[in-house]
Parts: sequence; C-alpha cells; structure tokens
Amino acid sequence: MAETRLYSIGHSNHDLSRLLQLLQGPGVTAVADVRSQPYSQRLPQYNRPELEQGLQSCAIVYAFAGHQLGGRPSHLPLYDNDGRVDYDRVRTTVAFQRGLDDLCAALDEFTVAMLCSEEDPLDCHRGLMIAPALAERGILTAHLRGDGTIESTADFEERLLRETGVGSGILDGLFAPMIGSQERRDLLAEAYRGQARRRAFRLRPDRTDSSTRDRDDLDYYGPG
Repeated sequence: MAETRLYSIGHSNHDLSRLLQLLQGPGVTAVADVRSQPYSQRLPQYNRPELEQGLQSCAIVYAFAGHQLGGRPSHLPLYDNDGRVDYDRVRTTVAFQRGLDDLCAALDEFTVAMLCSEEDPLDCHRGLMIAPALAERGILTAHLRGDGTIESTADFEERLLRETGVGSGILDGLFAPMIGSQERRDLLAEAYRGQARRRAFRLRPDRTDSSTRDRDDLDYYGPG
C-alpha cells in the first residue's frame, strides 16, 4: 500500500495540544492552512500567529494557502445566483489550480495536512472542493477525524453517498454489481454537488450586489 502523504483536518473546538496530537499521530510534517482567513474569533489558539508557533514547537511547517484554496473566494462570479460559492467554478480558476500545484509539489518533501475549521470533511470545502480536485490528479486525501480515526477517500465517498441518498436503490440494489465505473463517478459527482449546495459558504442576501468586489466588504453566513 502506498504511503499516505496528504491528510485533511478541521481544528473544530479542540485545544491546540489535541490538534497537535492528531497531526503527530500519522507523522504530519507540514500544515497547509486552507481557511480563507487564518483567524478564529472564538478560538484564538487558531489565529495564525498562535497556530504557527504551536506547530513550530512540534517541528511542523506552516504555510497559508487560503488565498488560493480557500472556501470564501473574493470574486462574485464564483458565487451562484443564491450567493453560494460554486465549487465547480472555483476549481476552474488559475489561482485554485496553482494552489493545487503548490500543494502537490510540497508532497515531494512533506507529509501535509490541509487545515480548515470544520471537524467533519463532509461539512467543509477541503473535503467537497479540494480533495476531489486532487483525486483527479491521482492524489487521495485521508481525513483525520477528531476522535483520532483516519477516514480514507473511499470511506468518505461511501459516507457521502449514504448521507446524500444519491444512488440509493442503485448502488445498493440487486444489480449493483453491474454498475460501471463511469456511472459510479457520475453518481459521486452528483453527490458532491448536492452536498456542496448544502454546505458551501453563502453571502448574506443583502451583499450580493455585483458592485461588491473586495473580500473585506463581504459578509458570510452558513456552515463553517
């Protein structure tokens, strides 16, 4: 079995010491912070300076990647008509693809964990936007859960299908063995899109005016 080089983790409401313990378990040596803003009002231990210092104490390298891989993009064309981030659109941007390039290059030297805030990757853009884009490049993400378990990409996608109900009666039905790989990929893509519509960041309804362009002027509501 190939060595796992890429993980994802959500800091949730953990103490910093617990997060460091979770990272050290599988031997993570670098953290790519994919939060759009590397700060937490409720959990100051996850403000960038404090987090970076804590990681350094464990010889874990920190890099901020939220400007390229964050789930709250600055350009309104990357939001749908309801003001919700459209992950498919984000993945087509030059910035996002360059962020993936940098992340892939780092895997040659480090065992990397992408860090965001939500504990469950099903609730987070790291699981719903970044990980599937990396899978298209042949790089599978393992998700570090708050209880210390590690969820593989295959297990994550099985859970995604169950929780969205996509493929119910097909993938678990009498003729499931006859389902082709392309049909399964299509069902997974549908499940990813459906979950993204539920969990992606969303602009406040009064802040979707097309004249609003600067990131600092945008207010968000919704999960995460």
